[in-house]
Amino acid sequence: MPTATLYPLLFRPVLKDYLWGGRNLATKLGRALPAEGVIAESWEIAGHEDGTATVENGVYAGWPLTQVHAALGIDLIGTHNAWAQARGKFPLLIKLLDAAAPLSVQVHPDDAYAQAHEGNELGKTEMWVVLHAEPGAELIVGVAAGTTPEAFRQAIAQNRLEPFLHRLPVRAGDHVCVPAGTLHAILGGLLIAEIQQNSNTTYRVYDWGRVGADGKGRPLHVDQALAVIDFSRVEPRIVPPTLLVEEAGLRRELLCRNRYFTTERVTLAAGSQFRGACTGESLEIWGAIEGEATVNELTLAAVRFCLLPAALGEFTVTAKTETTLLRTYVEQAGGN
Repeated sequence: MPTATLYPLLFRPVLKDYLWGGRNLATKLGRALPAEGVIAESWEIAGHEDGTATVENGVYAGWPLTQVHAALGIDLIGTHNAWAQARGKFPLLIKLLDAAAPLSVQVHPDDAYAQAHEGNELGKTEMWVVLHAEPGAELIVGVAAGTTPEAFRQAIAQNRLEPFLHRLPVRAGDHVCVPAGTLHAILGGLLIAEIQQNSNTTYRVYDWGRVGADGKGRPLHVDQALAVIDFSRVEPRIVPPTLLVEEAGLRRELLCRNRYFTTERVTLAAGSQFRGACTGESLEIWGAIEGEATVNELTLAAVRFCLLPAALGEFTVTAKTETTLLRTYVEQAGGN
């Protein structure tokens, strides 16, 4: 049942200074960043041992998300995420990525492999929405036609992996669904919103020969990667969104649907509204990626995300200007 302590939650994100980052969260999005150094990732809504975002607004201001989850339990994440509650996990993680330089070529495990080999870690199915792309920007997604595990392993050993990688040109507005097991890399010149399972497990197979601040190369995880890469993901393409609703002032498009989350792109004309309800089954995460809207009484300007507790009840999203938002929820009971 809705309570007075349930309301849309805004968070202070966790910043990560990985070596491939830049300053685009400040220059392109107007974010306040530390005075020096690069920022690669901003964990916008995160409740993971490697980084937990802190509530900015309302009665839970100052609380880390993990503490809010401990207090509210299923009222926060919803009955469709009962599997995550049983494992003591917040189910999702929302990031912004500033890929000023290429990320490593990598893969993430599925739930079964992660639970067997990474303790209580989740697998990592994810999706990307491109917020900004420099001319010629590309992703690596999947493998080239004809790639076999044996040839792939040999190419890693011989440092000639490029012919086996599938490059995908992208531009702002594109989205890519990345199931666990998909070989991938975000290349330089991209600013991306990422929606994913709440996991930080990555198996690298190639890191472009670079070294870290200690002068050493980052570790590779060849055996683990080869155990989980889905070699049937051959040269995937950009898939256009599926139109769900188009009416006066409102357009809803389906971007990704999987057992862990569903993500829509919602476009509202200035003054238009989306009315919904969190009925206890699933949390909802709303992110403004263009324009400015209110979610109930909370102002949400691009690019920020908020979390609606599963037991919140009715809510209204109202566009102050023409606004594009990402809406994420869990459509049915599932998980691992």
